[in-house]
Amino acid sequence: MVTTDQPILPGMPRRLYPCTPTRLSTWLDCPRRYRMAYLHRPAPAKGPPWAHNSFGASVHNALAGWWRLRRAERTGPAAGDLLDRGWIEEGYAGPAQSQAHRARARDMVERYVATLDPAAEPLGVERTVGAATAQIVVSGRIDRLDARRGRAGDTELAVVDYKTGRRALGTDDARTSMALALYAVAVARIFHKPCRRVELHHLPKGEIHAWDHTEATLSRHVQRAEAIAAECRQADERFRAGVPGGETDEVFPPRPGPGCGWCDFRALCPEGAAAGPAHRPWDGLADAEY
Repeated sequence: MVTTDQPILPGMPRRLYPCTPTRLSTWLDCPRRYRMAYLHRPAPAKGPPWAHNSFGASVHNALAGWWRLRRAERTGPAAGDLLDRGWIEEGYAGPAQSQAHRARARDMVERYVATLDPAAEPLGVERTVGAATAQIVVSGRIDRLDARRGRAGDTELAVVDYKTGRRALGTDDARTSMALALYAVAVARIFHKPCRRVELHHLPKGEIHAWDHTEATLSRHVQRAEAIAAECRQADERFRAGVPGGETDEVFPPRPGPGCGWCDFRALCPEGAAAGPAHRPWDGLADAEY
């Protein structure tokens, strides 16, 4: 059977490697986790759901739903109602903790939408975008794509990413985000218009951290993604060809560290289990002052 990584006929160029920013970052973080998440079929069973993921998904869904309302209905209470109706209960210590964080999430989305112009229709909400480069086909889903009036009177495109975690963010997080840069490249290809601005909207603090890329900085992110993808492709091919048992860790070595406490496959990784204690499903929730 022909794989997507190989040429169909001898002499034909290799097919472009399909990937997402999440796949590439998983390889960088831990090749063993990459193997379990993307190559093993069926995939190994994951651990329990994380409350902070439930929290973030609930907020993202409410904001996406808010933009899909009729313009006159885009109010703060409407955003809060969407949050309540779509609240995801998984991962919390119990009903009391879930209820407390639902109230916090409702306040968060209501405060955030109060800063938005309901009439400023986005070009896209939860939109999947993709682009081909010389070596890869990269795709992903962006939270929001804005079209704004520029200083010269033209239209400027901006990729917006919502963040709901407790970690403080800064401009460097927007500048160094490979995912946001790749999304900007994809948006520019789709709309045939430059897209250089990327923004992280940190809802817990009500902060926006933005970066305006240049063609050079976007190109550097693309080159980095291609280099990581080349490693992934090579590892994928070795896995499909059948890696001998003794060489599995050579191709997909574990990278134990602080992140092992959050790993979905921790129970299957002795090195990760030895790196530190496991986190409880609700340990990633933001602190009370958020």
